[in-house]
Amino acid sequence: MRTVVYRIQGWTLRALLAILSPFPMRVRRAVIGWITEMLVRVTPVGRRATANLALVWPDMPAPARRALAVAVGRNTGRTLAGVWCNDAMEREFAHLTLEGPGLPVLRTAKADGRGAILISGHFGQWEVIRHALRRDGMETGAIYRPNNNPHYDPLFRDGLKMAGEPIVPRGPAGMRDLIRHLQGGGFMAFLMDQHVYEGVPIPFLGVPALTSLAPAELALRFDLPLVPCFAPWEADGLRLIVEAPIPPADPETMMRDFNDRLSSWVTRHPSQWHWLHRRWKGQMDGSAGDPRCS
Repeated sequence: MRTVVYRIQGWTLRALLAILSPFPMRVRRAVIGWITEMLVRVTPVGRRATANLALVWPDMPAPARRALAVAVGRNTGRTLAGVWCNDAMEREFAHLTLEGPGLPVLRTAKADGRGAILISGHFGQWEVIRHALRRDGMETGAIYRPNNNPHYDPLFRDGLKMAGEPIVPRGPAGMRDLIRHLQGGGFMAFLMDQHVYEGVPIPFLGVPALTSLAPAELALRFDLPLVPCFAPWEADGLRLIVEAPIPPADPETMMRDFNDRLSSWVTRHPSQWHWLHRRWKGQMDGSAGDPRCS
């Protein structure tokens, strides 16, 4: 049965993208955003978002949490539209340039033949950052988590490739490819705002969340800059911000710095973060506040 469901999901998405392909990206974003908004309204995933919001901001009134969860669903669809239609999104935002104090650091690393690690989260229109880096001569690959649906995973992976390569799956084999790329002077991007069982509990939005130390450990091991990047939608449009590198320290301190920076952006633009993730597994089931419980 699962195989049939996966196949239907893959066919449905491909059909939708084919129907939308003649339209400009703003239309594709709007349609896909409406669909994901409806899914949040009528499926249990919406309850996950409101539960996360209640955990982080318990004083927020329930109607406000529900309204924010709906906005999150809409923005999630808009963001996914950018991954699924990455070539069209690249053309749409070809005029955008990177900004921020970390940009000269990346350019220097590139000129010196050194690698760099860019770190962000499922926030805003993050894929545009890699497009801009490639236009600036700094093509950046990415780590990704293969999807359980084999009919969807190639679509997602191929979309990621349009913004830069290599696209490396998580796991031992992927880690070997990642290390070779970094040692060869390559740039790699990590999205580090999902639950990982091997992580360390570090506060995120004020609540302990299991956080991988891998980006910081790699940066220290190979003497690479660890540079947070964010792509928020603001009043004047999309911005591509390259923040100052995270100062070298022990890995936990460095990842705490990253969690604090992402928390700041999410607090400013809460609907632009993916509250649909199970970011705080163990915190949602009353398991004595132990984030290691599942």
